[in-house]
Amino acid sequence: MPDQEKHTAQFIDLIRKSRRGKCKIYIGMSAGVGKTYRMLQEAHSLLRNGMDVKIGYIETHGRKETYELLDGLPIIPRRKLFYKGKELEELDVQAIINQHPEIVIIDELAHTNIEGSKNEKRWQDVMDILDAGINVISAVNIQHIESLHEDVKSITGVDVAERIPDNVLKQADEVVNIDLTADELVTRLKEGKIYAPEKIEKALNNFFQPDKILQLRELALKEVASQVERKIETELPGSLGSKDERFMACISSNHEIARMVIRKTARLASYYHSDWYVLYVQTDRERGDKIGLAAQRHLINNFKLATESGAEVIKVVNNNIAKGIIETAEERKVTTICIGKPHLGLAKVILNTAVFSQLLNKLSEVSIDIVILS
Repeated sequence: MPDQEKHTAQFIDLIRKSRRGKCKIYIGMSAGVGKTYRMLQEAHSLLRNGMDVKIGYIETHGRKETYELLDGLPIIPRRKLFYKGKELEELDVQAIINQHPEIVIIDELAHTNIEGSKNEKRWQDVMDILDAGINVISAVNIQHIESLHEDVKSITGVDVAERIPDNVLKQADEVVNIDLTADELVTRLKEGKIYAPEKIEKALNNFFQPDKILQLRELALKEVASQVERKIETELPGSLGSKDERFMACISSNHEIARMVIRKTARLASYYHSDWYVLYVQTDRERGDKIGLAAQRHLINNFKLATESGAEVIKVVNNNIAKGIIETAEERKVTTICIGKPHLGLAKVILNTAVFSQLLNKLSEVSIDIVILS
């Protein structure tokens, strides 16, 4: 495959430019598009080019063609451990670091590790491996990207539990889309190349409907296009992007609305390749001793989500929410403020008071836009 060899050569060049490991991520619209197969093809190509490449973790899902590609590839044994009376296997991060191959192949980037592991998520394991100077090739489906959670749920009706922060993709040196048409993917499913025979009919009636596949395909193509634009902007400053844009998501202790505002603002900031912030204005009504332990925990989790998504989290104490927003926006040179719908959370507090008109007037004076997110 000449194209495969060309892509492999480009990746080899990339590897040699930095001490920290380089990361390449294959992304697809769904299971079965061929991400794992492509990673194993690349592993063979890298071996032929004299690179020290090893398999850290591969999930074949019982697919014969994928399993056969493991033949001839050096494998680092998985870590075995017992959990709730069962012997399970996980990626052995320490063994990979100790062996220190040039490149390691690690599948299922969004995987949640077994309780008691050093890291909660596999993507965190990958960060440790990259920090050790080892290059990583990994894979993930579009439905596992944090800021696309609501979009994917709307398309498929599935609330995907395992997700990776957008920042993981932003740190990748290469993001490659594995694309298939809806017809090709459905054909693969019917031929038994994705799931076991007893699961095919259910899949066809749910996730693998052509309209859903097309929408997920569009999300995947847009995501990879955005990553390519970011790479061009990084390597050719001034060519693309809007570095002067700065977004600020304003959240309250309302858990669900805050998560929605964070995710949607993350998408906006990603589209414009811009800096962004998450602001929490704490009033006396939302002091730690008044909002309850559950609300405090949700707030902390939302701060974590914001940080993992690439935002800088800002917390200010001010009983005048509008004033707190304005002062922070001016200080950080914010161009667009994002809040939730008027009848929810923070927006309700602002819009139900005369302060909102003051906020609009002030933002107009300093040329700051306000976006109300549905």
